[in-house]
Amino acid sequence: MTVAAQSDEIQALVTRLARPHPSGGHVVERAALLASGGDFAAVIRWIDDHAGVAEAISPQPSRRGLHGAPIGLAGDAESRNPARFVLPAGSLN
Repeated sequence: MTVAAQSDEIQALVTRLARPHPSGGHVVERAALLASGGDFAAVIRWIDDHAGVAEAISPQPSRRGLHGAPIGLAGDAESRNPARFVLPAGSLN
């Protein structure tokens, strides 16, 4: 498959999975991209090449107390994968 054909195929996939975002662009869920069964790394490169960014991950509040994680063992935002990727307006045209 040529690079142009692969790029067109990835654009069609992202366009199909994308939803409107409040910024005026589009957002694609990471889970949907993984479930599509395609080359996830190639799709992420395509998103990056089209000015897409991973949505910022907000830190989860730490749970203290009897059933919470011990201090210092709670998961931090840096170790988690982004759940969504945001593309700017006009990037799917």
